[in-house]
Amino acid sequence: MLEDKLKNSISLFKDNVHTELRASENRKRLVKLIGGNITSNIRTEESGVCARVYKNGLYGFSSVAEYNDEAIKKVLNKANENACFMSKHIDKNKPNLDLLNKGVYNTDIIIKEIEQKKYIEFLKELDNYIVTKYPLLKSRSLTMTEDSMEKLLYVSSGYNGHTAMPRSYIYITLITEAGDGTPVELTHIVGDFGIFTDNFKNPESLYKDIDKLYEMLMKKREGVHAKAGYQTVILGGDLSGMLAHEAVGHTVEADLVLGGSVAAHNLNKKIGSDLVNLVDFAHTALGKRAPLPVYVDDEGVKAEDTVIIENGVLKQYMNNRETAKHFGMCPRGNASAFKFSDEPLIRMRNTAFLPGKNTLDDLIASVEDGYYFTHTNNGQADTTSEFMFGVCMGYEIKKGKLGKAVLDTTISGVAFDMLKTVDMLSNNMNWLSAGFCGKKQPMPGGIGGPEMRCKLMIGGR
Repeated sequence: MLEDKLKNSISLFKDNVHTELRASENRKRLVKLIGGNITSNIRTEESGVCARVYKNGLYGFSSVAEYNDEAIKKVLNKANENACFMSKHIDKNKPNLDLLNKGVYNTDIIIKEIEQKKYIEFLKELDNYIVTKYPLLKSRSLTMTEDSMEKLLYVSSGYNGHTAMPRSYIYITLITEAGDGTPVELTHIVGDFGIFTDNFKNPESLYKDIDKLYEMLMKKREGVHAKAGYQTVILGGDLSGMLAHEAVGHTVEADLVLGGSVAAHNLNKKIGSDLVNLVDFAHTALGKRAPLPVYVDDEGVKAEDTVIIENGVLKQYMNNRETAKHFGMCPRGNASAFKFSDEPLIRMRNTAFLPGKNTLDDLIASVEDGYYFTHTNNGQADTTSEFMFGVCMGYEIKKGKLGKAVLDTTISGVAFDMLKTVDMLSNNMNWLSAGFCGKKQPMPGGIGGPEMRCKLMIGGR
């Protein structure tokens, strides 16, 4: 755990400028087996200290890959010099940031180290189960990842904090062949917030996940191609979560709004049906811990939920302290940096559509001819909210009942139009938290949502 070497340096903060001083450590553990052979075995740590100073509408930033008294003093001096230099040559002449209430948040999470061989032994037991029970598979891979961000933060105005975000996952991939020899594969991800031993007690606990994945793979092996065109679709939670993050969430990040995203002209306007509600949760969602809880951001803002869409109306953007002042909104803790050498950017935390009142069975029974797409393997969107997502598992729906599995396909649309077609939502809430958002810096993020009935374009074969 990071030792607090920052506290005694608060006296070095300059008057009448906003100052942030942050130390951080990023850990990564990764082991990968392909066909039972170890192909990756990684164990890394990166740490250092940085300072950022706001003066006349401009930031000066400095970082060093060391963490001692000399390095702390060096980054503070350099950040102040950079802010003065920028202010001298660029005349923004903006007022100081609004002052925030002061407070402290200290995590009680302790990140325990685990020997690398423990990860390997765990995966090898899983691999032995797969190869023994399902010998006719063409290939298989198992990947264990564990990463964490630990930070110490002191600010001249706002919350000081000691935060930690560990998470750990196992990716299980099974591969077979269709009748024509085409490879068919599926991946299942298991894991959650916490270190490896928090989430994985023994290999046997994952046998049911492997059996279910194999069962789906065999259905997909006999699957058919989806029909191309504009059709009625039920999106599973994985896909509604991706829609929340990629196609809507990025468009309402205030830095991208200022860059001209579609959300710039739609504040307080209807962009979805009355059923559509979208929230970026800080640390608690629907009465439970959010997948990746954030209590204080890297600008010293106490984290609160950001309600983005309410009953189909776009209500607010996600902000840092500077853009919140620009738009007349409240900062809610959306500014985060990945490593010590990164400046905070506006980021999503746990972004999800809220569930509705229907059951999944209600949704399926309501579709005369359409599809239920359950799994995705990739996706992309732009600031117009136009998106295209890969679908790697799904089913036909015929006369209100599930039919054959479908092979890989794509779906696409414009989110700010497509959300107006949402006419049913399930009462389930599905979360994913294994991925990284790739907006300039990587950043862990939670995505979620219910099953969603809507209309969109299917790419077909």
